[in-house]
Amino acid sequence: MTKNKNIFLNGLIDLAQSRLGSKIIYKTDEFFAPARRIINPWPPVFKEGVFDKNGKWMDGWETRRKRGKGHDYLILKLGRPGKIYKVDIDTSYFSGNQPSKVSLEACYSKKKIPNKNSKWVTIVKKTPTKANSHHYFNIKNKSIFSHVKLNIFPDGGVARLRIYGSMNINKKFGKKILNLTSVLNGAIPIVCNNEHFGRAENILAPGTGKNMGDGWETRRSRGKNFDWLIIKCAAPGKIKKIQIDTHHFKGNYPDKCSLQAAYIDSKISNKSIINSSKKWKLLLNKVKLSANKKHNFQNKLMKNKKINYIKINIFPDGGISRIRAFGKVN
Repeated sequence: MTKNKNIFLNGLIDLAQSRLGSKIIYKTDEFFAPARRIINPWPPVFKEGVFDKNGKWMDGWETRRKRGKGHDYLILKLGRPGKIYKVDIDTSYFSGNQPSKVSLEACYSKKKIPNKNSKWVTIVKKTPTKANSHHYFNIKNKSIFSHVKLNIFPDGGVARLRIYGSMNINKKFGKKILNLTSVLNGAIPIVCNNEHFGRAENILAPGTGKNMGDGWETRRSRGKNFDWLIIKCAAPGKIKKIQIDTHHFKGNYPDKCSLQAAYIDSKISNKSIINSSKKWKLLLNKVKLSANKKHNFQNKLMKNKKINYIKINIFPDGGISRIRAFGKVN
């Protein structure tokens, strides 16, 4: 039996991902590969022997070779402003054409494109890069930012830019029914036991998944264990309806799933949450799942209970595109 090490997700969301509304609003050049690819939510890929009219097809942003002074850069407008805690500048598959160095700046502006009066703050100083590598940086400045500027020196290619942080969200939801497990409303992933093929945060994303990579998928467990993910809801509330969506997962959807839930009033550690979750009440009994389907369930077990944490258990393993828990904030 394969034993999975728990993955502590720390409640951080990739603020740069396009499905949150983040957009590249300016770039100095994108001759070899368009800047918009740098914020695709799925991992980069390499296509052997594939070329387009300008050269080798690359899954990322790549500028031409600079023959004069200066450097290339792009400006990213975050879909939702927020605090930035960690950054990953990923040069996967760029080898010999990665930038020599990179740096990152950020600012807050209500305008689509920041004007000359906007104050840019350096959050990652100029740092050498390596080929085909992840470059992780912890960000000390905890201001709220709306725009990020990626500088590459002097030119080259970057596969992905991940801006991990927390969104600045208006918590005044009122009495309307909303999806309490939507990242757009403030839901966050806390911890899971495995996310080998698909990142856990994908399950909270808005809209319909684009492919299997746009979901949460675990490795084949080959044992008697099961996989699980704990989510902190956007706000405490009472759940009315639950939807488990296995869109695109056809030969690898979980055989069954169950949901547990709890209301946790105080701040406790992730390890304590894991331990207590084993005794959480059932929100949904173990049910059979089907391929490529939206499964709708009414909350009959905890319909009058206020909850703010949900644990989804999948048996024995597999992939889920989205989980949606509709209810009213309490």
